[in-house]
Amino acid sequence: MSKKIQSALISVYYKDGLEPLVRLLHTNGVKLYSTGGTQTFIENLNIPVTAAEELTGYPSIFGGRVKTLHPAIMGGILYRRDDEGDVAQAAQYNIPAIDMVIVDLYPFEETVASGASEEDIIEKIDIGGISLIRATAKNFKDTLIVSSREQYAEVVELLTAKAGTTDLEDRRYYAGQAFGVSSHYDGAINRFFTADKTITDKALFDFTSLQSQTLRYGENPHQNATYYGDLEGIFEKLHGKELSYNNLVDVDACVNLIDEFQDAQPTFAIIKHTNACGIATAATAKAAYDNALACDPVSAFGGVVITNAKVDLATAEELNKLFMEILIAPEYEEEALQLLKSKKNRILLKRNTVELPQIMFKTILNGVLVQDKDLSTEVASQYTTVTEKAPTEQELTAMEFALKVCKHTKSNTIVLAKENQLLASGTGQTSRVDALRQAIEKANAFGFDLNGAVMASDAFFPFADCVEIAHKAGITAVVQPGGSIRDKDSVAYCDANGLSMVTTGIRHFKH
Repeated sequence: MSKKIQSALISVYYKDGLEPLVRLLHTNGVKLYSTGGTQTFIENLNIPVTAAEELTGYPSIFGGRVKTLHPAIMGGILYRRDDEGDVAQAAQYNIPAIDMVIVDLYPFEETVASGASEEDIIEKIDIGGISLIRATAKNFKDTLIVSSREQYAEVVELLTAKAGTTDLEDRRYYAGQAFGVSSHYDGAINRFFTADKTITDKALFDFTSLQSQTLRYGENPHQNATYYGDLEGIFEKLHGKELSYNNLVDVDACVNLIDEFQDAQPTFAIIKHTNACGIATAATAKAAYDNALACDPVSAFGGVVITNAKVDLATAEELNKLFMEILIAPEYEEEALQLLKSKKNRILLKRNTVELPQIMFKTILNGVLVQDKDLSTEVASQYTTVTEKAPTEQELTAMEFALKVCKHTKSNTIVLAKENQLLASGTGQTSRVDALRQAIEKANAFGFDLNGAVMASDAFFPFADCVEIAHKAGITAVVQPGGSIRDKDSVAYCDANGLSMVTTGIRHFKH
């Protein structure tokens, strides 16, 4: 199924990178057809080209809306070379074979992003180009489709190596790429027309995005992985190796957690396997980092660190002592940056101000789950005190801090906090009692005094056992969603032992 390219239709919006491919086709004796500006571009290279109008007998009409939509062109692409009837009809109607099509699409997304008028946006919905792409890709047994300027260099390499011929596998590959281009393009148009609709209408999992990068591997070396999205739009990479799949998962957890503290004093969080092993807020960046690291310096090894504050030299000197995979900050002092670059593989990211999606996707079974992002963050004014004793102002502040961490920690989770510092958390346990015991054990292991600390839970307490265990460890105040049919048991224990408890009415499971 090897075929030599003898004719090609070229009709592109962007001309950059096109010249080497056009010259190669000409050198190989390929007859060229073209339209409008592309025709002029080829003629300026002193390469012969036939206007598409000579095939169709029609000029470009309706302001350029119709140029290539004609049987002489679409038929030349679509007729099957091994079908006697198709071959006979092509001869009967004098339709020449078109073996290759090079086409890109009007810049619809760029036009939308520019803030152009709706009239201008509509005119950038490509009709002829998308039809050429689909037709050529459909007839991949006979035709080669080049659907993106990003493919020009590799196609030049391919045709040079194979002396102007392609194999069936080549043509099938580029057909698949082409349908990815058309799918992404139609998805962008759909999003434009449904931007004011409900989540169900607009939550399109657009894995065909042209902005993608192949990762070294997935969660484990035997798994392939690709990231689809605009990382450069979110971060400026200042130093270090390439981000891995696991790095990106942790970075996502970091960003979502630190965003809870955007309006707070300097805050540092250290993430390990998507959970916070340390987080603290303080008057200075250095104090915040020192307090965050103190939470669990063992787990912090090899973690991902993020802050809402500018990294100064004093803070960088402490950070530089830790082996960490990634550091993310909105700003770096130049001296701090140079010091942190002393570790070759350490990834340093400067975070840009970018609005993140408010919907989430998760693949399960043979489908995809879509849900709203958890945007609820309860503050003291929303709490309901359910015990005889009300929490102090200091305890309320600690509750707010603990809940923010709790919300971004895997369930079942318990978070223990005091004075804007995480003391310990129990994460991802199958029992809430186990989560609490894990948190207490870790707090004790790192020398924290739990007397006067608060406890936050991501879901209600089905029994009074957790508040009893917490009380015996020194906890004095509890914040939880409430809603258990046995809430009264936990409240009664608190009242009998001088603890305060508030409920929020909002659960924060994270699976």
